[in-house]
Amino acid sequence: MNFKPYKEIEENRFREDFGFYFEDFEVGLVIEHRPGRTLTRADNVWMTLLTMNTAQLHFDAHYAERTEWKLPLVDSTLTLAIITGMTVNTISKKVVANLEWDKVKLLKPVFEGDTIYAESEIISKRESKSRPAQGIVTVETRGIKQNGDIFMTFLRTVLVYRRGHTPDYAIL
Repeated sequence: MNFKPYKEIEENRFREDFGFYFEDFEVGLVIEHRPGRTLTRADNVWMTLLTMNTAQLHFDAHYAERTEWKLPLVDSTLTLAIITGMTVNTISKKVVANLEWDKVKLLKPVFEGDTIYAESEIISKRESKSRPAQGIVTVETRGIKQNGDIFMTFLRTVLVYRRGHTPDYAIL
């Protein structure tokens, strides 16, 4: 693998350069994304406010304690967003565009106070037929709780730059 997280700009000066180029992806490769993230009550309440989600199971503890869960559930769109965000440094830092999220499965509940982690497996990759400087990569990402339970899975397909074809920017 030719992945290097720093690019030498000049002698004794480096720039962070995270993310895989199309050539760095290998089918079957599994990447553990870190750090994890402990979800708070504030995270959950803010997400329900931002998205106008009025399901009281996410923000009314008195209501939630009378359900089978006994605690407020973390909004699943929040966990989807955070798990996706955890993958960016490797999977889509060199992205041209997200093309698809597919087969999102919510397998276990997530509660305030849980710490979540992500891992991605490269499922497929192919050169773009219409964009020779780019390629298409599909990953299966798993959201994993602190106890090892997989609580979410999804497929994501991204259009990624090939090495040497990302937009460059000047030293600031």
